[in-house]
Parts: sequence; C-alpha cells; structure tokens
Amino acid sequence: MNTTAFHSADILLPKEGTDMEKWAVIACDQYTSEPEYWDKVIKEADGAPSTLDLILPELYLEQEGVDQRIGKIHETMESYLSGEIFREYKDAMIFVERIQSNGIKRQGIIGAIDLEQYDFSKGSTSQVRATEATVVERIPPRIKVRNGAPMELPHIMILIDDPEGTVIEKVDTSKAQQLYSTPLMQNGGSIKGWLLGKDEQERIDRALAALADPEAFAKKYGLKDQPVLLFAMGDGNHSLATAKEFYEQLKKAKHGRDLSDHPARYALAEIVDLHSEALQFEAIHRLVYDVDRDDLLEKLSHALDLNDSESDQYVITYCGGTEVKEYIHKQTSNLSVGSLQNFLDSYIKENGGKIDYIHGTENVKALADRHNGLAFILPDMDKSQLFPTVIKDGALPRKTFSMGHADDKRFYIEARRITG
Repeated sequence: MNTTAFHSADILLPKEGTDMEKWAVIACDQYTSEPEYWDKVIKEADGAPSTLDLILPELYLEQEGVDQRIGKIHETMESYLSGEIFREYKDAMIFVERIQSNGIKRQGIIGAIDLEQYDFSKGSTSQVRATEATVVERIPPRIKVRNGAPMELPHIMILIDDPEGTVIEKVDTSKAQQLYSTPLMQNGGSIKGWLLGKDEQERIDRALAALADPEAFAKKYGLKDQPVLLFAMGDGNHSLATAKEFYEQLKKAKHGRDLSDHPARYALAEIVDLHSEALQFEAIHRLVYDVDRDDLLEKLSHALDLNDSESDQYVITYCGGTEVKEYIHKQTSNLSVGSLQNFLDSYIKENGGKIDYIHGTENVKALADRHNGLAFILPDMDKSQLFPTVIKDGALPRKTFSMGHADDKRFYIEARRITG
C-alpha cells in the first residue's frame, strides 16, 4: 500500500491519431512578456485538438476579456470530454522521457499528489512543501480557471532527493506500453511516454517509502526530530497552491461530506530526481519598468549598501546598454535574490511600477531595452542546497531559481478529471 503523498491516477490522453505536436503546449506561466511566442503557438496549433484550448496563458490573466476566455476554456473542456478526443487510463502512472532543447535527457513519473499532505504556508512540515514563497494574491485569479473546470492540465514538477537513483532511474520500460512519442513545438525538444504496469508501480511505491523512512531521512541530512520532506516543489508552485486552495474551499462548501475520495483531493504532477543531469538550476532575473530608474537605483544602492568591494552576495544591474556588478553589504536575506526582492517589493509598493520574472540573461536585457526599464541579473543557486535549505529555513524567496531554459519547461500532455 502506498504510504507517501504520490499515487497513481486516472489519466486522460488524446486518442491515437491525434497530432501530438499540436496537442502539446508549454506551461502557461512562460513567455508572459512575449506575446509573439503565443501568437506562434496559435498558428502552429492551427485549429487541431490542442491543450492550448484548455489553458489560460498567464500573458492574458490581467487583460480585458479574461472571464470570457475562462468561460470558453470550460466549454472546450466539456466538449473534449464528451467528444472523441480522450482515452482514460485508470489507476495509472506514466513514465516520461524528455529530450530537452540542449539534447539532455530528463526522466520523470506522472501521477497524483495528495493535497492533504501538502502545505505551502511558511514553516510547513508537510511531506510536500513549497520551495519558494507562495504569493497568495496570485491564487484567486487561478482559482477562477479551476472553479467550474471539469479537468486539470497541470505543469507541476516536483523534486525528490534521490542521489542513488532508486525511484525514477530504475524504471524498466521494456514491458511497458508506449503511449506517445512526439517532437515539441517551438524548440521544445521531444518527449515519449510509457504506461507503467502494476509491478512497476509497486516498486516505485516501495522506493519512495524507503526515501521517506524517518531514520534514513535523519541520517541523510544530519538532523534529528525533523518531519520528513520527501517532495519539494520544482516548477508550478502556484499551480499546486491553487489546487490546494480550491480543495480547501470545496471542503468548506461541502462541510460534513466525506471528500476523502473526491478527485479534487489530488493534483496531477510529474516527479523528477533533483540529481538528474538535465536539471540545472538557473537564476530568475528581475525586469522592472514603468519606474523612475535613477530614483530606484539611488535608493537601491543606499538600502543594500552596494559597492565594488566583494561580499558573498551580488547583483548585476543592466540599464541603457550598460552592465554594473555590485556587491550587497546590507543583506536582508541569506541569498542575493532575497535581498534584492525585499527592496523591490517595498519600492514598488511605495512608488508604483511593474516587475516581471525572466529566464535567461539575454532575454531580460532585451526586454529591459524594449520597456525602457531595468534588468537585475542574479547568480545561480547550487541545487544541492535546495532540500537542506528548505528543511532548515523554510521556503526560499519567490522566483529564486528556474530549472533550465524556458523552452525546456513542462509541456501539457496528460489531463485528469477533477469533478466528483
């Protein structure tokens, strides 16, 4: 019997004959400042069945007509479910093998996360935890998408700390049914998926349970009396938080009813080993615009005591074609990103302006030029510090790290019913 928060799920996939390259679309929280990317996706999908019709790219979240977009998404979900689009695989786990845009292979297992064992609040001791601060203000708009939706298409990637490769790397696909194999649009690489049999599922359950053993956990991290952290959020933090909040609201609305087997108790997710060669932690840079640049820079320098004398924290500021690297001497966080973010939050609250979170140094500089703004380029984080830091200190500052380039983020392929 499974004793961890990860379970098999009833998974929906498009039926054989579907053009999977047009079906699969990148995570909705990517390219939020680049509408031209999504314009190309619309052209590539070209009226074919596509997950593009079932998601709301966050580019549109604050645009006029968003409620109509959400309504159309729900209608299309119902249409797809009642039509000849999907086949449902009961009590399933799917092994996926993604070849990223850089040619490196990333493997994972898709199943369901039990939201009863997930808590994104600060100081959480649950088996599934957020790795970065969750911005609760970002949840209500996403609840609108989930509320009334008969199905979910998550872009959630959850990490396990398995240096011996006992869970994912041991998967044997020789007897598994291959469900799909397709290139991915817009430089996304390619992906294959296999349906795992019951014997393999049981082996995965046992391997995860061994990682969750309290004694092994304590020895691994040199800790005593610490609740086990087995699953740490990688990507899709706010997507999982939205699923959790929606489930909690459902419990309140149906007070007294047994929801232990309700589909909304679970969220579809992919688990990936932190030690995968494909997972390279990269900083997420800050783009700030619609501000008085000189005023912001002067106050930033004073607040963080920026100068060229070396310290263990730094930030590179890009403005008007010029880069300046300065070290932080008034640190308000254990990480450079935290010290910078604390200042930016305070400044924008008092003075106005906009902030966006951008993957890739060249991307953020190009966008700073386009928006007449400021780019703040941050150092990468050592991924080996993720689990120990979350265990000891709690969630990191929001948008601390990204796992790879934007093109290599999860693509929507699998889906799942969430209505009872």
